[in-house]
Amino acid sequence: MQFTLRPFEFTDVDSLVKYANNLKIAKNLTNKFPYPYLKLDGEKFIELALSHQPLQIKAIVVKNEVAGSIGVHPLADIYAKNAELGYWIAEPFWGNGIAPLAVREMLKYGFETFDIERIFARTSHVNLQSQQVLKKVGFVFEAELKATIFKCGEYFDELIFGYRKNQLDKL
Repeated sequence: MQFTLRPFEFTDVDSLVKYANNLKIAKNLTNKFPYPYLKLDGEKFIELALSHQPLQIKAIVVKNEVAGSIGVHPLADIYAKNAELGYWIAEPFWGNGIAPLAVREMLKYGFETFDIERIFARTSHVNLQSQQVLKKVGFVFEAELKATIFKCGEYFDELIFGYRKNQLDKL
């Protein structure tokens, strides 16, 4: 399925809210991603996405609608050579191969744009789809932290996957 990654626009708010207001998505993300996801949440998120220069967050657009979001977030201090990857895809687009392609594109963007050597992603042990996406792209499993995520009244193990800049030639 064809998609594009591009900066968010304020006119994206309706499609963003339409697809982000989904408990199946929110349960796999941090509490900064609310459920229910309201128009005000979408407006604030778009402001945040546009506030970084260079951009850290991009819209995943399918058929002129925001069908997800992906970001590379550089860290600071002793972690300054690292960035965290985060993404979500709207449920109607699951299983269409968008996530691995978007992650590959964002890896290239991240390493070209920021002075980093490693991009990592974190997921819970029950988010098998995200684990598969990361493995498919070439992320390496680095660590499992027991019961570090507390979401919706439950504890989950945190899995950390990493991708090194020197792996880019394999993309």
